[in-house]
Amino acid sequence: MYVLFIILAALIFLFYKAYRNTKNVVVNTVELQDKKANGTSRTLSILHLSDFHMENISISPGELYIAASKQHVDIIALTGDFLDRKRSIQKLIPYLHVFKKINPKYGIFAVFGNHDYVLNSKNFNILKQTLEENGCKTLQNEHAAIDVDGTQLNIIGIDDYSTGRSSIAGSYQGMKEGYNLVLTHDPNVVLEMQDADFDYLLSGHFHGGQIHWPKPYHLVKMGQLVKMKMVKGLHYHDGKPFYISEGLGQTGVNIRIGSRPEITFHNIS
Repeated sequence: MYVLFIILAALIFLFYKAYRNTKNVVVNTVELQDKKANGTSRTLSILHLSDFHMENISISPGELYIAASKQHVDIIALTGDFLDRKRSIQKLIPYLHVFKKINPKYGIFAVFGNHDYVLNSKNFNILKQTLEENGCKTLQNEHAAIDVDGTQLNIIGIDDYSTGRSSIAGSYQGMKEGYNLVLTHDPNVVLEMQDADFDYLLSGHFHGGQIHWPKPYHLVKMGQLVKMKMVKGLHYHDGKPFYISEGLGQTGVNIRIGSRPEITFHNIS
């Protein structure tokens, strides 16, 4: 009986510690060189957030503002999985107000993830409208062009790969030459982009494993990148850089082991 009590107490402690890990939000900074810069001293700062999962988000709007407003921001990039329940849309709005308060120079851009598409079409449209009404430009297999000090920046939004909604060709259709920044939810799409010109790709989807101990075995069905041990951080494929965010929220059990919620600044110079 005493041994069972010790085991139970240990399990409760470990579960509590894993839950507390969800509150330990890490702010990461990635420095990347723009190979098309042609000797200019321009730096583009991108605030990247992914996988909010409003049902189990790790950070309050006020805490997010404190963490995300410490650095100048040119662009806010949101790479999907905002929520999967209609009632969570109202909970998302205060976070969107934070982004408007940060006031990125060139705007806020968003793509959708597989959990967003759990919503029926009516509620999905409400989510999309809510994002748009709060200053986010949503991209579904399309791109937006921005002039950055005389250089064209193409922000390419490829729709969710894991649910079969991606159209690489459609996302690039009619695009002019420039610096190509891809936003997408599932990074596995990068394995099909051999012929697509991109300079940097931002994504999420894996939560860094969420329970990454001893290994994220549960991710094995989530695509080839997992088998290549690419589930978080900066990676390269065919010489092209892409980043996988660990995200801000959790799915399933609201714990993290061997991973942390993430806010990321990408400085491209």
